[in-house]
Amino acid sequence: MTMIVAIRLRGSAKIRRDIKDTLYMLKLRRVNTMILLEKDPVTMGMIIKVKDYITWGEMSDEVKQLVGSKKIVRLKCAKGGLKSIKLKYPKGDLGYRGAAINDLIKRML
Repeated sequence: MTMIVAIRLRGSAKIRRDIKDTLYMLKLRRVNTMILLEKDPVTMGMIIKVKDYITWGEMSDEVKQLVGSKKIVRLKCAKGGLKSIKLKYPKGDLGYRGAAINDLIKRML
């Protein structure tokens, strides 16, 4: 199966209960938490539901070596900051970003 990585960028203030529960099921309980997930229809449905709080894409082998074998990783704030945590990629930082997720991960490690 194809693996994808998801990073939570927004907090939990004033969010609906079902979205908060979905973030907990994905094990994205804190801001700047990254998780490696298998790409299947159930996981993608959950990711689409919380798309306004996370960013996701395909991790490269180079970044996979930097992270190691851990499935859940706590990241630092991005060097150089983020564009916006309210707008979708490429104007902001939320949503699907494909291979560009690797640049964000390198800035956050």
